[in-house]
Amino acid sequence: MQARTRRLVLGGAVLAVIAIVTAGVVVLLNESSSGTAQQSATGPGAGEVALDYLDAFAVRDVAAAAALTDDPAAAEAALHEATAQLGVTAVKTRAEPPAAEDGPDRATRDFTVTWTLGEGRTWTYDNTVTVLRTDAGWRVHWSPALIHPRLETGQALALRSMDGVPAVVARDGEPLLRWHTEGIAPAEGAGAPLLLPGMGRVATEHAGGAWQIVLVDAAGAELATLHGDPAATEPLASTVSVTAQQAAQAAVDAVSAPALLVAIEPSSGDLLAVAQNPLAGSAPNALTGLYAPGSTFKIATATAALEQGAAEAGTVLPCPGTARIGTRTIPNDGQFDLGSVPLHTAFARSCNTTFAELAAGLPDDALARSATELGLNADFTIPGITTEAGSVEAAPDPVQRLEDGIGQGRVQASPFGVALMAATVAHGAPVIPRLWRDLDTTVNTGYDVPSAPVLGAVRDMMREVVTGGTATALSGLGDVRGKTGTAELPDGTQAHGWFAGYRGDVAFAVLVEGAGSSAPAVQATAAFLGGLPG
Repeated sequence: MQARTRRLVLGGAVLAVIAIVTAGVVVLLNESSSGTAQQSATGPGAGEVALDYLDAFAVRDVAAAAALTDDPAAAEAALHEATAQLGVTAVKTRAEPPAAEDGPDRATRDFTVTWTLGEGRTWTYDNTVTVLRTDAGWRVHWSPALIHPRLETGQALALRSMDGVPAVVARDGEPLLRWHTEGIAPAEGAGAPLLLPGMGRVATEHAGGAWQIVLVDAAGAELATLHGDPAATEPLASTVSVTAQQAAQAAVDAVSAPALLVAIEPSSGDLLAVAQNPLAGSAPNALTGLYAPGSTFKIATATAALEQGAAEAGTVLPCPGTARIGTRTIPNDGQFDLGSVPLHTAFARSCNTTFAELAAGLPDDALARSATELGLNADFTIPGITTEAGSVEAAPDPVQRLEDGIGQGRVQASPFGVALMAATVAHGAPVIPRLWRDLDTTVNTGYDVPSAPVLGAVRDMMREVVTGGTATALSGLGDVRGKTGTAELPDGTQAHGWFAGYRGDVAFAVLVEGAGSSAPAVQATAAFLGGLPG
């Protein structure tokens, strides 16, 4: 879209001034005690006239400023014309001492002028006022250069406003935010309400408001940029996928409880979508809210068991309906009893009793180590947003370990963190999440990943969850791999439902608060994947 240009052409004595002056300040500095700076018997000296002109100009006394020039009619007409055309809200001038005498009939005074062109737009530059001795006394010489040193007759100063121009675009180039006279605003139909405010702040910092002052000729052709960086007005490219964001928002909006979804591209770390429904509130809990991850954490527990040699995917282990471990009785959901089954079956069917027993027997730091290798203890600084992946610590107490091993206890993770865990399993390497194509994410706390054989086994177990486990409702949606989760709240009155996984190069986590089971999260996942190509 072509930028809107407002300009005032200077022709002959009529010049462009960027000034609707509603406030002004002149800093009057002490004059030299000799020469033209002193007031003479015939009237004010050259230095005083220069300061009087700047003073009148700054307080919008156009007639008084023009009367101090050697061409009052042209000056007053030009100043009135300028104030009618452009929207400067304030101007400040500051004179620099001392006045320079170029002879008995000429003196100059350096000054700095600062224009304010609406909120957040200021333009400051240095200039020089020339004062000449005339029959009427000392007068300011009226010249286009008095407005800006590069301005000449027949030229104009133009304000290039980026009103309507994209400020941030999605990965496919579709606008997400546009510049407007008042600032920055969402483009029509743009999604990602959790991301847009932060994106707007980054775009504003990057572009400085996306406006320029340019020098143009009488035909409007641009001659030079006097203020602003033309390159800074290029829109910032985000990683957000419009298709994924729309699918994510539609999926959570269809849930009758607070629902949150985060999607990441494993191969690149691109944040594809971040969505919450209105019931989840306006706080960005999808990115920073920490919850018990429930059985989605069995991805980390299975990783730890494989790494420690406590079991292999085919190791047959008991899956009773309930198990007494130390002082804690652990039930399966609905107290189902599978007898003795391979670890991969216990994972697919989400046997709490099996995984609690495994976790209790692991070394103190095994779960924390595997969670770290999957990204849950990582920390990043992403321009424009704040993220919290999670927190998993070593647990010396076996009872604490069994609670942690089934995603309860002290284990905490955000939907962002659980999606990062799924992305790490899919990618097989550390994933650095990012929101921008050209702005880097800072890795504050990085991580390494489990070995390829361990990750391969975990991927197969996650596939079995869909083909023959707790998420068979997703079996018709392609090669989906994941893990369901139900996390009881401490008072036992409610439970959150989770699904975390990936399909192809899209990893995701879905949380439905107070759902009572993982079924609503699985249903939302189906809606999300159904809205994606492939």
